[in-house]
Amino acid sequence: MTIPSPPAPVSARAAVAEKRDIIFITLDSLRFDVAQSVLAEGRSPHLSQMIGPTGWEMRHSPATFTYAAHQSFFAGFLPTPVNAPAAERLFALRFEGSRSIGASTVVLDGPDIVSGLKACGYHTICVGGVGFFNKRNPISQALPALFDDSTWSPSMGPVDPRSPRNQVACAVEALAKAQKPVFLFINFSATHHPTRVYVRGAREDSIETQAAALAAIDAALPPLIDALRARGRCFILTMSDHGDAFGEDGYHGHRLAHPAVLNVPFAAQDVLL
Repeated sequence: MTIPSPPAPVSARAAVAEKRDIIFITLDSLRFDVAQSVLAEGRSPHLSQMIGPTGWEMRHSPATFTYAAHQSFFAGFLPTPVNAPAAERLFALRFEGSRSIGASTVVLDGPDIVSGLKACGYHTICVGGVGFFNKRNPISQALPALFDDSTWSPSMGPVDPRSPRNQVACAVEALAKAQKPVFLFINFSATHHPTRVYVRGAREDSIETQAAALAAIDAALPPLIDALRARGRCFILTMSDHGDAFGEDGYHGHRLAHPAVLNVPFAAQDVLL
């Protein structure tokens, strides 16, 4: 299989310099092939607006489960192009010896990009989804604690089929209150186990149930798109943290190094919605 070269870097640096809103969306556990098929079938028209005309790029996740992947993301290590793992990064933290910091990289000071963007004048917001954002115990407080504001409730978690709408409503409310540029992070939980709640009669998770979960997220997006449009031009990062195996080679779930887990969808767009 011939792997296409990654698209030219979009200008995250210009977005920060001009203090545009930065929107960072993770579609938890979403496989690349599921994202690609839903897009090709026209079942994610609103998400298509947010990822742009080039569609999804397949990348490699830095980790195989939510906590580790997001720790990497917030350190500036987003999923890497499959044929260029040392490609110039969009965001990085200042440290010696990095081979992936280039002329267009946003280089921030601090232990994480959330703190770095705060220092640049951004108000940081976290809309939680899966258990590592529920703030119910010390480990699930670690990631939300990076942000100025963070919200989670059971209605935003993976077992509630209304979670996409609830998460979007929370994000829209936070945007309405913001008085300065925002770094808005949303971890959509619907594509995480148990996705069978999105297909009537389904008894187990599958490619089909995860596709239905992604379509449900897409259906919930219009109020968020409207809110972002009202605020003007923004920079949008959309990706998965890892995928899920549904029986391939005898594997199920994640926290394992299988292509179904490591290959994730990625998009970065500097857009005026």
